Amino acid sequence: MRQSECGAWSGEREARVPLTRQGALYAALIGGSVVMLAPFLVMLVVSLWPNEAFLSRRFPLDQITLRNYVETFRVIPFGRYIFNSTIVTVTVTALQILISSLAAFAFARLRFRGREPLFLLYLATLMIPAQVTLIPNFLIIRSLGWYDTYMALIVPALFGALSTFLLRQYYRGIPLEMDEAARMDGAGSLRIWWQVIVPLSWPVMVALAVFTFQATWNDFLWPLVVTGSDQMRTIPIGLSYFVGQYGTAWNLLMAGSMIALLPVLVIYLLAQKTFIQGITLTGMGGR
Repeated sequence: MRQSECGAWSGEREARVPLTRQGALYAALIGGSVVMLAPFLVMLVVSLWPNEAFLSRRFPLDQITLRNYVETFRVIPFGRYIFNSTIVTVTVTALQILISSLAAFAFARLRFRGREPLFLLYLATLMIPAQVTLIPNFLIIRSLGWYDTYMALIVPALFGALSTFLLRQYYRGIPLEMDEAARMDGAGSLRIWWQVIVPLSWPVMVALAVFTFQATWNDFLWPLVVTGSDQMRTIPIGLSYFVGQYGTAWNLLMAGSMIALLPVLVIYLLAQKTFIQGITLTGMGGR
């Protein structure tokens, strides 16, 4: 009896230890989620009250209002900024993924002289900070007559070395026998890319598209340098107008930030499953 009682007690103890570890893990995840979501909650709260409520740190329920969101469009041409950001971001995302996919296909599946040195040279551009090339790129844009145009906002962002590298690494994992079988059926390189490679790499492309969309949507420095009128400004620059030398309209700034957050949040929610799968396949999740 004693042996059986000891065995039962030992089994309960072993079962209790994993449950304790699991509870600690859940507690850590919940705590981390609260820390990550706290800034967004503060942003939402500030956007629903007058600026005086934020400055006094008092948020009475009877002062909740959506007027801040309306004022955001009245004080500055925020609708124009949203339009510009949408045009630039969608165009850059679509064309960068297209160009990167074609370049990655050439580096991974085609054989030509100087392929590896050319790829290493292309990859070396990742080690150059964007601030170093800021002035040369601006001079090129100005010499082409593209200053304060959509071309200045779109063209320099179309070529992504990181996207090309990640897609190339994924394409190299696809068996070459699939290309050979397609060529035996009379398919050319472009048809192989479109009908064989692209369908197999859809999750990776979606993940890269989400990253590209977010980076372009939130870009501040380059649009600030190459635009000079309100007709070409984007959302990040528009939000900076709420920060003045002698004061900040925190309620309008937070309301505009909430509006700017929605497109990225919606895209991530719609592509969440494919996005996570693409992160796993490319190794960007640290695996």
